[in-house]
Amino acid sequence: MTNPIDILYDTNILDERMRKRISGYYLHRGTKALEIVDQNRVKRYRDFFVVVGETGEYIVEGDYCSCENFLRRGSICAHVLAVYIARATGRYELVDLWYYQDLKEQCVKPI
Repeated sequence: MTNPIDILYDTNILDERMRKRISGYYLHRGTKALEIVDQNRVKRYRDFFVVVGETGEYIVEGDYCSCENFLRRGSICAHVLAVYIARATGRYELVDLWYYQDLKEQCVKPI
């Protein structure tokens, strides 16, 4: 079976048929990745992508994710899949900052 993400990069169409292919190929991780994209939880910063997860924000760069699941298993997680889907379809929030700048701004509170 052809990897549905490769097909998605060629077509850029996330219709019901493609959703079923992604869920069938990646199972739970694919379904979760689609939910992340549908909920607009993928952000593209100047330096890398960030996925807003259930318990925090995860840095995704290429095939790497900072989530515990990826670090433990060392294989693709739902966050990486969500970034693949978001990139192929253009469904991500563009943040015109470096990620560390955004964190710094969130931490600095006026007195």
